[in-house]
Amino acid sequence: MWLRTCTPSISVIIPTLNRCAILPRALDSILSQTVLVDEIIVIDNGSTDRTIPMLESEYPRVIILNEKKRGVSAARNKGINYAKGTWIALVDSDDAWLPLKLEKQLQHSEKNQGHRLIHTDEVWYRYGKQVNQSKKHEKSGGDIFEQCLRLCCISPSSTFIHKSLFEDIGRFDEDLPACEDYDLWLRICAREEVLYVNEPLTVKHSDCPNQLSKQYWGMDRFRIMSLEKILSQKFLRKNQERATLRILVQKIKIMINGAIKRDNKSIIKLYSPKLEKWESVILNEL
Repeated sequence: MWLRTCTPSISVIIPTLNRCAILPRALDSILSQTVLVDEIIVIDNGSTDRTIPMLESEYPRVIILNEKKRGVSAARNKGINYAKGTWIALVDSDDAWLPLKLEKQLQHSEKNQGHRLIHTDEVWYRYGKQVNQSKKHEKSGGDIFEQCLRLCCISPSSTFIHKSLFEDIGRFDEDLPACEDYDLWLRICAREEVLYVNEPLTVKHSDCPNQLSKQYWGMDRFRIMSLEKILSQKFLRKNQERATLRILVQKIKIMINGAIKRDNKSIIKLYSPKLEKWESVILNEL
């Protein structure tokens, strides 16, 4: 029996949609951990393949929650709300962990008590071949709020999160169809430092056709939504606010310049007033 109670308790949350063929890779990597977990929660987002029969047959101790097709944020949030563990470990259904992943994160949490988010380095595979990460995807720990402004600096599948953090800061924003992880890490990193395990213990695969990054054009538009939201909530320190404004204006300019090249007048019309507004805020700050 792989399921047992351990201290501290750990809940693993996996959202999935029609990933019957690759979901076992993620599950087997959890079962191969040197630290045993209390529960594995799979939130099925409306699969029409054999995901549910496969789970019931091959992984009978996995907890299956059914969710209408409302997106990955709603699925993760449902799992977080259900979870009994003190710590929450997220993993996407197309990713996997190396065996020491949870053990290393627990060791870091014991040595650095008070930190509530611990992430790891990762290794990337595309169609079965390892690929090198670019410099901009380099991971780190500590006060990383400004690094998180440009792009997502933490992989959900690498995270180990104390459940109290969700209670204090909130869950994934279900109004964001993509970049929901970018949004959550910004809200967390604006308030506290994170720990980083500088070992590639998370395995990312980018060979699945229905990944969010492949479903939406112009991912920066969702980051713009997140940045505008975080500015409106008025909890940033002054230096954080200035850095957020600077990146927000850069991303709006990118959207407008791309629209100009494509002669997309609707996008120009939508983002030009935003650019004027936030550039005015920056001028007033000077």
